[in-house]
Amino acid sequence: MTLTALEIKNAKPGLHSDGGGLYLHVGPTGGASWIFRYQLNKRRREMGIGPITALPAPEARAKAASLKAMVASGQDPLDARRATQASEREAAALAVTPKALHTFRDAAERHIAMKETGWSNPKHRQQWANTLETYAFPIIGDMPVGDITSAHVLDVLLPIWPVKPETASRVRMRVEAVLNSAKLLGWRNGENPAVWRGGLEAALPPKSRVKAVRHHAALPWQQIAVFMADLRARSGIGARALEFTVLTAARSGEVRHAQWTEIKDDIWIVPAERMKARREHRVPLSPAALTLLEQSPRIEGCPLIFPGTRMSPLSDMSLSAVLKRMDLGAFTVHGFRSTFRDWAAENTDHDRDAVEMALAHTIGSKTEAAYRRGDMLPKRMKLMAEWADWCGA
Repeated sequence: MTLTALEIKNAKPGLHSDGGGLYLHVGPTGGASWIFRYQLNKRRREMGIGPITALPAPEARAKAASLKAMVASGQDPLDARRATQASEREAAALAVTPKALHTFRDAAERHIAMKETGWSNPKHRQQWANTLETYAFPIIGDMPVGDITSAHVLDVLLPIWPVKPETASRVRMRVEAVLNSAKLLGWRNGENPAVWRGGLEAALPPKSRVKAVRHHAALPWQQIAVFMADLRARSGIGARALEFTVLTAARSGEVRHAQWTEIKDDIWIVPAERMKARREHRVPLSPAALTLLEQSPRIEGCPLIFPGTRMSPLSDMSLSAVLKRMDLGAFTVHGFRSTFRDWAAENTDHDRDAVEMALAHTIGSKTEAAYRRGDMLPKRMKLMAEWADWCGA
């Protein structure tokens, strides 16, 4: 039975069924949005379809009916949305106006456009693009492709070769392929500065001999859903704090000191004094993160969301202790930020700047940061919702 206008207006925090898989989600402070839940191939999924302020009930019901029809025909609405986003990104890349001076980014986009018809896996394109976007473009993306030397390629590889040798090797091979295409297109001359034999092997150890430096050992992103299922089955404040840390890609200290007053509708506003960069940070909360908060008890007189003993913040070892009890002591809590970043780079087509902002990293130079007024919140909302989906929430 559908909700009446009065029921929608007076809805309390929580999930309220409107029928047909459509739910009204009301946050702890009253913000409301529509969620569509469905099951496909024995897997239960949910996706946000818009805030109530932008999507009145009749439109939300029509949208839910359309999504329900997709599910009935065997289509996954979440996969369809991601495919549409990828197509839009591809169209934008192919529409780039040719420049007299071609950059490495231009060469990469042209190479991908030429090769993608031969790739059997549709995800191969976005994995290619995201790898370059994350590791190569920040350093050589805007350089004239004809000016790139081995020194520039080493600037890309040296920071990641000892930490992520497999990823670094993949980056090198893709940079080499892009530069080969650039030469065929007449955009550069001379030898390829990214070749391994007779080239970079003189400066870098073979990846097979590299023992990855694990400052913040990260769980592989392919294993996060299984990990989260195990974590959700465990009780305790520490387990819930760790789950929230993973869902928000936040730092441990930001979560351990989080307070209820910082939750504004579906946004968590972390004050500047708790941020590494000493700037206020807005964190969009996925439906899964909001549900976790709704199910967390509030203790009278205690402002903390995840209180430890004597109503004080959890210790910095409390979340690590959860990992040890799960026989995952080789991994670190901070490493889940790398898990999130690697997932976004290798398995999605999300804007790299949105990913870096989700991690509260500074984008570009200090001058660029000073002129950047927005924080890409709408894009980050989609990013964090998809991350929660990938985590199996």
